[in-house]
Amino acid sequence: MDCVKSAIILLVAAWTLSGQDGKLTADGAKKLKNPIAFTKKSISQGRDTFLRNCVGCHGDNGKALIDVVADATDLTDPKAFRDGTSDGEIFRSIRDGAGASMPSFKSQIEKDEDLWHLVNFIHSLWPPEAQPPLQDKAAQPPLQKENK
Repeated sequence: MDCVKSAIILLVAAWTLSGQDGKLTADGAKKLKNPIAFTKKSISQGRDTFLRNCVGCHGDNGKALIDVVADATDLTDPKAFRDGTSDGEIFRSIRDGAGASMPSFKSQIEKDEDLWHLVNFIHSLWPPEAQPPLQDKAAQPPLQKENK
């Protein structure tokens, strides 16, 4: 029964954050939080996805200085992002597309996890002062012992 409740809650949440076409709404995207920690491993995994799917328009350095798409976003400059810089807004731009020149990559990058790693890689291209703090999974606080 708990599984059924959880499934219903997830479906309602997804429906609330999405429009009728299944795409995330702008408000829904702002509310999304990246479930993948900003770690070196995640950045590396995101880079692999970037190299397979994004260099054709954004170049291998993310600066979009190639002639293929005249108005591709320079991913190294968060001020150049037209559809927002939060994790959810970047996720939405990749998954659902953004404008005429940024197609949806929902069918090329099928796993949400891979999209979130890509979001982390994009953050790593930003100037250091604009990046989220790098997390180290190994440096987690020890579990607290209960006092009896």
